[in-house]
Amino acid sequence: MRYPSRVTITSRQNPLVARFRDAARGDAGAVLLLDGAHLVGEAVSAGVAVQIAAVTPAAVESGDLQPLVTALGEQGVEVTMVSAQVMDAISPVRSSSAIVALAERPANGRARLYQRAVPLVVIAVDVQDPGNIGAIVRVAEAAGATGVVAAGASANPFGWKALRGSMGSALRLPLVAGVTAAAAIEEARSHGCRIVATVPRDGQPLFEARLSGAVAMLIGGEGRGLPAEVLAAADERVTIPMQAPVESLNAAVTAAVLLYEAGRQQSATTRKRH
Repeated sequence: MRYPSRVTITSRQNPLVARFRDAARGDAGAVLLLDGAHLVGEAVSAGVAVQIAAVTPAAVESGDLQPLVTALGEQGVEVTMVSAQVMDAISPVRSSSAIVALAERPANGRARLYQRAVPLVVIAVDVQDPGNIGAIVRVAEAAGATGVVAAGASANPFGWKALRGSMGSALRLPLVAGVTAAAAIEEARSHGCRIVATVPRDGQPLFEARLSGAVAMLIGGEGRGLPAEVLAAADERVTIPMQAPVESLNAAVTAAVLLYEAGRQQSATTRKRH
């Protein structure tokens, strides 16, 4: 077991600061920045390989983080003490957290994306807000989806903002990033999925659409929605009923409504078979 170092890092010029900042910018390759006790704890529970954690003396002395620090030590993780000023430099949030960590990105989710007999996949296209991507990943796990693809110009689901938004779901759910929408659709089709695109109006009403069976859902980005060429590749367009004057929903809310309706339809189909 490893315990927090007795020496407290007090200089912002320490190489550790640059290491954390590189990870926050996404310049550290497959290294994730985990900010806050909840996310670090989720990583430990999910078996993610944590490389190093930094905590403040005040947090350790208060005892609030003791179980988490102990769990990190039991896994052989280096736990480093840093001053409040250094924590301000390495924690990317406005009010710095009491603990931050660097971890290895989970294995590529592509191999697991379509493992289930009846896959239910979300393909986010040009969803550029990291918080929205994180929320989509969280609701996808909650609703029983098999995975999420962040396609086109979508934010990186492994960026620190998206990771916080996912509340740990990104550490467990199969994720794929850095692919084109066309490639994501082609792969979904190769696994027998119907391609369902969400549109704000003039689509098949949600509760009349067929969402049971193998489905890949296309969720468009903020403002513009799904590009015309992506809509043209869909098997069906679906619209969520909305009362005027509301014209559209947040991308994560749209994903949630469709996923839970898909789950309801799938459950009804399963009951009929039995």
